[in-house]
Amino acid sequence: MTESCAKDQLKPKQKLKILFLCTGNTCRSQMAEGLTRHLKSDVIESWSAGIDPGTGNPLAILSMAEIGIDISAYQSKSIESLGPIDFDYVITLCDHANESCPLFPGKTNRLHFGFDDPPSLAKNAQNIEEAIVHYRRVRDEIREMVMNLPGILNN
Repeated sequence: MTESCAKDQLKPKQKLKILFLCTGNTCRSQMAEGLTRHLKSDVIESWSAGIDPGTGNPLAILSMAEIGIDISAYQSKSIESLGPIDFDYVITLCDHANESCPLFPGKTNRLHFGFDDPPSLAKNAQNIEEAIVHYRRVRDEIREMVMNLPGILNN
């Protein structure tokens, strides 16, 4: 083995830096951040933010707790509040964020994986049991996307 090959093997692999972006950073993007931290922390550093940050969503928190992931301490935040991070990828999770996504300098790649908005789907629910069904479905769809990271990023 050459000396340069040996040095390459000793370097720790850089984790991908991914920002999940949604309109309010109250539901889908926080779910994606929590799932990625839980399932892919060995290869991905994840953040979430919103175009127009809102307030936390109790049903998003509950749906994540059902699968053993605690996002109760997550705060809705703006992109600007994250500071100067060189993201490898910005993944928008809703159409509004995709249409309103600001430009990111440098090497940042932007992708869109649209998911339904659980609060909109649940707005006519008569009770929590009817409402949480929508959160679970979207959570599971986001989990499927996260499980396929980072492989789907280059497709």
